[in-house]
Amino acid sequence: MIEIKGLRKEYSKTVTIGEIDLTIPAGGITALVGPNGAGKSTMLTIVGRLLGADAGTIEIAGYDVSSTASKDLAKIVSILRQENHFVTRLTVRQLVGFGRYPHSKGRLTRKDEEAISNAIEFFDLTDLEHRYLDQLSGGQRQRAYVAMVLCQDTDYILLDEPLNNLDMKHSVQMMKHLHKVAVELGRTVVIVLHDINFAGHYADRICAMKDGKVVEFGTPEEILVDETLTRVFDTPVTCVEGPNGRLAVYY
Repeated sequence: MIEIKGLRKEYSKTVTIGEIDLTIPAGGITALVGPNGAGKSTMLTIVGRLLGADAGTIEIAGYDVSSTASKDLAKIVSILRQENHFVTRLTVRQLVGFGRYPHSKGRLTRKDEEAISNAIEFFDLTDLEHRYLDQLSGGQRQRAYVAMVLCQDTDYILLDEPLNNLDMKHSVQMMKHLHKVAVELGRTVVIVLHDINFAGHYADRICAMKDGKVVEFGTPEEILVDETLTRVFDTPVTCVEGPNGRLAVYY
């Protein structure tokens, strides 16, 4: 599990993240939702040790994030940030291969090559593996980045808005793939999402944030409630029963 205690990050006297106390159980998908500026990406980035905290502790599977050696932490947790500055002359296979660096240190073994092939196949990229990144659609490229993270072979996967810039079709495809990662591979996926209905449909747990704090944490059935979402997003929300679960309607 991921254990966050007393987490705090201060950008200025008026912009502060925390204090946050949160326990994310192992397994399944946990979605971080909330309005812009709520602190979702900041918290995820701190958990992934790409940003330092001003106070508090974070443990992932019992390992202290602040003190665990980078080479060891990289075998426990992987993270994909929202901003991906790709090199266009990389092929899909070369990109996915970067995920093996914590294990191979750049010298790929047969086991590494098998892991790369498995990640590519898992995300339906086999026919594209020798294609350059700038020859792919946005959805295909995003799948390649997530395949790279999967190829790192960590039990904990952190994803910051992986649906960013994807259309409806590719967003659904991405969430189906991530659901398979959690269910079939037994990984713990923590994901920042803007669409509460994607969170409600695919996530096992939802963490709602506002003003740098966690205001609600529970199952989709517990979070997708009129009063709760209206309070979190500062806009009227009505939740209705859809064919595959509850849906939030904004008006």
